[in-house]
Amino acid sequence: MADDRPPADRDRSPLDEAAERSGQAVERVRHRSGQAGRIRARQWEITLVIAIQAGLAAALAALIATHFLGPGSHVFAPAAAVGTIATAIGQRARRTFELLAGVALGIVIGDTLRFILGSGPWQTGVVVALAIAAALLVAGKGGPLVGQAGGTAVLIATLAPTDRGLEVPRIVDALVGGAVGLVVVALLLPINPMRVLDRAATPIFTVLRDQLAELAEAMRKRDSDHTMRVLQRLRGTEDDLGRLHDALSGAEEVVTIAPARWHRREQYHRYARSAEHLERLLLDTRAMARWSTTALQYDEPIPSELSDAMARLGQAVSVMRTERRAGDEPERTRRLVEECAELAGRAGAVGVKSFGDSLVTGLRTASSDLLRAAGCEPDDANRIVRKAAGAGEAEIHPPLRQELHRARPTRAARARRRAHLAARVRNDGRAGLPDRGRPAR
Repeated sequence: MADDRPPADRDRSPLDEAAERSGQAVERVRHRSGQAGRIRARQWEITLVIAIQAGLAAALAALIATHFLGPGSHVFAPAAAVGTIATAIGQRARRTFELLAGVALGIVIGDTLRFILGSGPWQTGVVVALAIAAALLVAGKGGPLVGQAGGTAVLIATLAPTDRGLEVPRIVDALVGGAVGLVVVALLLPINPMRVLDRAATPIFTVLRDQLAELAEAMRKRDSDHTMRVLQRLRGTEDDLGRLHDALSGAEEVVTIAPARWHRREQYHRYARSAEHLERLLLDTRAMARWSTTALQYDEPIPSELSDAMARLGQAVSVMRTERRAGDEPERTRRLVEECAELAGRAGAVGVKSFGDSLVTGLRTASSDLLRAAGCEPDDANRIVRKAAGAGEAEIHPPLRQELHRARPTRAARARRRAHLAARVRNDGRAGLPDRGRPAR
């Protein structure tokens, strides 16, 4: 099969190649710098919200401890409040209970070992080592439980001999600080969960839209280096996915414990299901970038329908983003996905080889995942894609007709046909009998 790619320019000088490489490097730097700027802006916003929540929680915990917990230095109440706020977003309630459990475990182990071993430097080391070991066995990994168990064991082993009655105030401080932190997060300054999710999903939508368009253009030009760069950019989205998972966890926490955000629960669950299929779509796109690179390296034919289908998929991602944010039905998304699946079916019927066939399958899978991200049920999404792809195949290879179109016989014609068949049967039966009408000789 003749290669339909344009002939390579053999007259290119090393200076031209260096200029091309420099342009590609500048493009990568510009892309990464723009992405880094957006990430920094989102981080500044999150940092500001957490800082305000932590400051308010610390002030309230200190106020409550000073006026309601009696005399003494209640330093741990604001510290526990700050620890509750500053822990991983979406895990604050669980981390608060871990913090309280760590305090209780440290007190039990510290008091028991101090009573058995006494006080001193080496006793402090033994107490802390055993408290940390017990906390690790309980939690299975590091975290607030382990840190608080070790810290409380240190306080009990070093201060309890000279300052009696540390156990109960430390538990009360932990309870007050943790409760204040949860109240601030749930009641006083709850974040807007949908805004957090929208901002976390924005870079994923952006990279999908841009890289699908880039992949379509690279396939159209049969540029395997370009498809490889697309694959590398898609592989660099792990941090974005991690931030989306953190945002989902934080939003779930808010719609669970914040009464002011309970009306967002159904919206959150829809967004969470959409985010799951959006992640699958990102993985589908990464696989298609890899297959297109391999197909071009093996000089496989790439029908124009494949690149057009890839471009339609990128447009569908952008339109789906707009429709979901506006709360509209995904009608335009569905039309674009149907066009993508139809073009993929036509490409398979035109003729592709092994990796091209994988691209056709990948486009159909990605189309189904995009419809599910837009809110379609799995069975409906598969049916829509299957029907559109079948229509595209039928445009190239119409199905063989099993019967010719002909007029249906009338009732009278069917009656004449039956009478004719009956007469033939009678005549065939008489042919085997002797002729009784003739006289015997």
